Amino acid sequence: MGQKVNPIGFRTGITLDWKSRWYAPKAAYGEFLIEDHKIRRFVDERLNRRPPYAAVSKVEIERTRSDVRVVLHTARPGLVIGPKGAEVDKLREELEDLVDRKISVNIVEIKQPDLDAQLVAEGIAEQLKKRVSFRRAMKMRCEATMGAGARGIRVMCSGRLGGAEMSRCETQKLGSVPLQSLQANVDYGYAIAKTTYGTIGVKTWIYLGKFGEEPIPQEASAGRAPRRRARL
Repeated sequence: MGQKVNPIGFRTGITLDWKSRWYAPKAAYGEFLIEDHKIRRFVDERLNRRPPYAAVSKVEIERTRSDVRVVLHTARPGLVIGPKGAEVDKLREELEDLVDRKISVNIVEIKQPDLDAQLVAEGIAEQLKKRVSFRRAMKMRCEATMGAGARGIRVMCSGRLGGAEMSRCETQKLGSVPLQSLQANVDYGYAIAKTTYGTIGVKTWIYLGKFGEEPIPQEASAGRAPRRRARL
């Protein structure tokens, strides 16, 4: 009872692809794994924790015999690339110094940030740091995500909410989020808000429909004519 599974880890290798794509002999596997962790942590601290916040939600790593290819999924590609590509070149040099290998950096734009669970969780965490009411922050992001075309969203905040003495857990849910089905495309994100009165954790689940289905924004679906029921 009560066993919780990460929705992304649950689907990885079945309906979702791996975030690190490479093969290694047994002797080099541990070294490559530590390098991947260093790259992910460095990118997160460099682009997400310091201004200008570039909203990088996912880092994918591919390896050949000598080269490393890093793919950054970001909602603000202009901030990562910089004027004439200066920022991305600087980032590549810093990563090469970090792992001592030749690295190429590719940028992929996230077209709809409201449908990315990690970015939604980070957005709520940022608002909590600015002392916005947690219920208001959760409700606004839930409505924005549903408006962008999601089938369902669930947001959970846990900690000393509103500066209360006793920590608690609050949840808001819109639509449906079927966690038990592998065919359901459920995105998951987790962010931490470090406030003056303690740490608040934010978890987000977003149901985008079954794999292969495109999310339809509510504005587009509202313009469709309603279906008529067939009479029996």
